[in-house]
Amino acid sequence: MEAAREKARVLMEALPYIKEYYGKTVVVKFGGNAMENEALKESFASDIVLMRYVGINPVIVHGGGPQVTHYMERLSLEVQFVDGHRVTDAATMEVAKMVLVGKVNKEIVSLINGHGTLAVGLSGEDGNLIVAAKRLHRGEEGEVDLGFVGEVKRVNPGILHNLIRDEYIPVVASIGVDEQGQSYNINADLVAGALASALRADKLIYLTDVDGIYRDLEDRESLLPELDVSEAEELMASEAMSSGMLPKLESCVEAVRSGVRRAHIINGTVEHALLLELFTDAGIGTMVRAGEGV
Repeated sequence: MEAAREKARVLMEALPYIKEYYGKTVVVKFGGNAMENEALKESFASDIVLMRYVGINPVIVHGGGPQVTHYMERLSLEVQFVDGHRVTDAATMEVAKMVLVGKVNKEIVSLINGHGTLAVGLSGEDGNLIVAAKRLHRGEEGEVDLGFVGEVKRVNPGILHNLIRDEYIPVVASIGVDEQGQSYNINADLVAGALASALRADKLIYLTDVDGIYRDLEDRESLLPELDVSEAEELMASEAMSSGMLPKLESCVEAVRSGVRRAHIINGTVEHALLLELFTDAGIGTMVRAGEGV
């Protein structure tokens, strides 16, 4: 009987949030260790399905850097990074498309569909969803040519609106295309932020390998549960940000400034992290919100 009461309590705690998010769009960036752990992938898929069944419209964006590296090594291709960006020549671009679109994307779609809902896999090339431009990178020694590494120039969200209207779950691989038809490998964090902005999503959620944003990277007790845009920008300008977390926080700030109500950075290695963030009073991770005058 006590176990039943606890289930009822959990459901009642979740009820206000289910009502609040009903019909809203939530963009989720899926990546990190959660993509390589079978139990966590199943947990993620079941969270997404539950979100859909209670009336939320999830849109998933994924990368797959470790998987691309693995296949490049198998093909004896050189793996090279500059300031955390993968140098992407023509051969690397082909591998990235093969792995991200042909393998990782289909695996995520299959996991979700296995729970009885309908997910649809696509990349930024489909329907010109993500129009890309070559990313110009300036390093310590001047401008560096990263090859076919892109940035989001424009989003055409019509195909996503149509899928959401028909109650499908879009799963988007972070590949874009320019006006000449050239494919580009784009940081999935940036793609997630751009899609959330274009869709006017209620929430943007990044699943990462850490608990959130820390004021002091050396102090595990300095986790920041909430930041407004101004506080986030101050933190980005300081030396407290890790290079891996900076693009996520930048995307959160840009998305919130573009109309996304809330952006979250949470630990995707925690089982059912999405449900804990969405449907509990305490939540987990770090939330970025608009401040006064934003």
